[in-house]
Amino acid sequence: MGLFRQHWTPNCADEWTVHDLLASLFSVGSYMFVGVGTMGALLLRVWGFVALAVGIICILLMYLVIDPKLRAMSEAFAKRQQQYLEHIDKATRWEK
Repeated sequence: MGLFRQHWTPNCADEWTVHDLLASLFSVGSYMFVGVGTMGALLLRVWGFVALAVGIICILLMYLVIDPKLRAMSEAFAKRQQQYLEHIDKATRWEK
């Protein structure tokens, strides 16, 4: 199970893994570094530009880690929703 695992089943994607923990840490890092980096970059400080770059890297890493999991869960939900809508449509039709 690699860090940037691409193929998830809906059941596996629904469970908490180290990927969720890493994504949350990258999320916190991205908010902190982008906020502090923007302030430093507006003051034209070198550390501000470095922090901004680290924040952008955190955003990219967060996306690469958690997006495949979210896509698998979203596809499973879309299938269940479509089945539910078809069931409701059949149940509420005037004609049979």
